[in-house]
Amino acid sequence: MARYTGAVCKLCRREGKKLFLKGERCYTGKCSIERRAYAPGQHGQSRKKTSEYGLQLRAKQQARRFYGIQEGQFHKYFLMAERKQGITGENLLRICESRIDNVVYLLGWSSSRAEGRQLVNHGHFRVNGHKVDIASYLLKAGDVVSIKEKSRQNDKIQAIIEANAARPVPKWLEISADRFEAKVVSLPEREDMTVPVEEHLIVEYYSK
Repeated sequence: MARYTGAVCKLCRREGKKLFLKGERCYTGKCSIERRAYAPGQHGQSRKKTSEYGLQLRAKQQARRFYGIQEGQFHKYFLMAERKQGITGENLLRICESRIDNVVYLLGWSSSRAEGRQLVNHGHFRVNGHKVDIASYLLKAGDVVSIKEKSRQNDKIQAIIEANAARPVPKWLEISADRFEAKVVSLPEREDMTVPVEEHLIVEYYSK
């Protein structure tokens, strides 16, 4: 499967907003958006008129890049969202939020979603006591996510948890820091999701 291996700060600059792709760096003055708030490339600073299609495309790209999901997978999630009851756009974001790599990031067990994917792929986490090493695994209400017992002694993981200890955890997740586990109390509502995108534009994009 194709995977983006370029400079992720360029993705934020292309979208014109912070997508929080580099962990703690995004909260400092070193963030590329703070230093160069224009699109990358030779014509990045030129003013361009954006069409309706362009707005829809950018919304879709922003959401994909925010969660680190490839196009094929994202379109699959959209089709899943269409089949569910409720608002399609919110269903789509809810599916993305429930990925285990995203939940690991929200719990402060990784400094970025990309790091969360890597840690999941390396088998550091359990769901309901069973090993899960697929970053796209979708969690359900009632699931319990925990750090593998051996991994709790890992210096890198301990350093990550300490560095992110002050990060607030969304109310739809209930963390037990001393037990290195957390419960998915419920799937998130729209106000609980921080993705900086207008999801109705994504629905319009895929509905053409």
